[in-house]
Amino acid sequence: MSKPRQTIEDAIVLFAGDSGDGSQTIGAQMTQTSAMAGNDVSTHPDFPAEIRAPAGSLAGVSGFQLHFSSRDIYTPGDKCDVLVAMNPAALTENIKYLKPNGLLIVNIDNFQKKNLDLAGYVTNPLEDDSLSQFQIFSVELTYLTREALAETELTSKEKDLCKNFFALGVIFWLFNRPIDYTLRFLKEKFGARKPQFVEANTLALKAGIAFAEATDQVASTYEVKPAKFQPGKYRNIMGNAAAAIGLIAASQKAGLQLVYGSYPITPASDILHELSKYKEFGVKTMQMEDEIAAVGSAIGASFGGALGVTGSSGPGIALKAEAIGLAVMVELPLVILNIQRAGPSTGMPTKTEQSDLLQVLYGRNGESPVPVVAAARPSDCFDTAYEAARIALKYMTPVFFLSDNTIANGAEPWRIPDVSTLPSVTTRIESNGSNAEEFEFMAYARDEETLARPWAIPGTLGLEHRIGGLEKQDLTGNVSYDPENHEKMSRLRDEKVARIANDIPPTEVFGQNGDELLIIGWGGTFGALRTAVKKKQTEGVPVSHVHLRYLNPLPADLGDIINRFKKVVVAELNLGQIITIIRARYLVDAIGFNKIQGQPFYVYEVESKIDEILER
Repeated sequence: MSKPRQTIEDAIVLFAGDSGDGSQTIGAQMTQTSAMAGNDVSTHPDFPAEIRAPAGSLAGVSGFQLHFSSRDIYTPGDKCDVLVAMNPAALTENIKYLKPNGLLIVNIDNFQKKNLDLAGYVTNPLEDDSLSQFQIFSVELTYLTREALAETELTSKEKDLCKNFFALGVIFWLFNRPIDYTLRFLKEKFGARKPQFVEANTLALKAGIAFAEATDQVASTYEVKPAKFQPGKYRNIMGNAAAAIGLIAASQKAGLQLVYGSYPITPASDILHELSKYKEFGVKTMQMEDEIAAVGSAIGASFGGALGVTGSSGPGIALKAEAIGLAVMVELPLVILNIQRAGPSTGMPTKTEQSDLLQVLYGRNGESPVPVVAAARPSDCFDTAYEAARIALKYMTPVFFLSDNTIANGAEPWRIPDVSTLPSVTTRIESNGSNAEEFEFMAYARDEETLARPWAIPGTLGLEHRIGGLEKQDLTGNVSYDPENHEKMSRLRDEKVARIANDIPPTEVFGQNGDELLIIGWGGTFGALRTAVKKKQTEGVPVSHVHLRYLNPLPADLGDIINRFKKVVVAELNLGQIITIIRARYLVDAIGFNKIQGQPFYVYEVESKIDEILER
């Protein structure tokens, strides 16, 4: 039956179920379809660390939240309008995220005593009054999927694997989404190897649409109009993919081969997978036997004249620390990607955190300064990774690129840049060697502007020089134990990093450039902070927002900006790391706003903090 259609500005949908229920798959399909429809999108995949926890258990719940809109958005949303719960455990873990009067779609076939017990329910929540504040859309999802696939030759177990596409069909119907993109996806994924699953998932998808159309459980459908974007060509992109493409763009701009040495670790592994797809651009990827070998291979690549890159998360960065100190000593370009997760130790591998900042700044022996840049959102990973490579090559130094689990696995539209508009990437490669007896190559002579040393490629005639972790003599690079020389070289390495501040553009202040309250953030807190500040500004609240990409060195104008505000709040997903540096550097009594729950800030949390500070 035909239902009335309402036009709404945006919607938030959360898919949740067992790890094997395919929530991530259908979440990604709804995301891509919404992006193709012209919506702005923002996603938050949330999955367990266990590869396959016991079916129906709370530990095994996997979720995917999607926010799609006809206006600019910065977050996957706080609470959802629609929750698709494949089993009682998914309901238990996620019902707190459903708005009052929100639509709850449940697979009632899974609400049996065993699953209810695993989820901690004494009674069936679908039969008591505990869910009365929500609209409940009950679907015999498993049964109906099997019925839709009755004529196929699939086993019952194989048919059950398609129930996520039945659920996707219901959502497609609810939001008037076309199925063309998903049909292409199915052909690309299964067409060559398992064509029977193309037919089965297609049938399940269409059956879900037909069932939703025929039911009387939902009063209306909804439409979210396309958003207005700047002119250009867009693609939907995840943070790790954007970082990989940014590195490739920088290597191409510099005319260098990109060599990536890595070892698998969540949530950084996808960068290795992504870079391995670009062999036609001369990209070399190596999965090494451990983290130490991974960073060693990248340093060796840089010594040989390539753009050496390595990537990991906090535990792997700890193992790489000694070798990164070597790269500082020999002053070679190296990009180190740290895709942060909750710690310490192995912590919570699939949950987000920003607790590695002090590790990357100081987690090496000796005076070992390195530049640090941090991406703010998935699409920003391209520009930030590109900038990390540009700095590494211009200043002959290792550079840390920081992201986190939320950014890495989140997705949003990315405006593909014109390559000609990208910043130039210069290198210090020395090509003027000579075999003349009077010529003496000075491996640690320095550029007057940047203090970068020459990049001498092995095998270049006349550019022979010493390499290794022992202290270098000024100019020659020979081994030196002279006290005054050690202090001079330590200060030169530190000053070289400090001079990068000359390359940092003026800091953007979102709001008044001086007022009652300034919120400072970095990394993946951007979306929640910017959304909350924007909302408060529309209410006339005197609050502004500064988001830092450059964490070492800090922007030269940051101190002046801070001094123009009466109160400063620093928001971080840790116990207070950048705030320690800001307090010491600028002697400001900054207020910490901290969360360490493995989850990003929610907009309402930031709004509440703003109200609290201004009411004091």
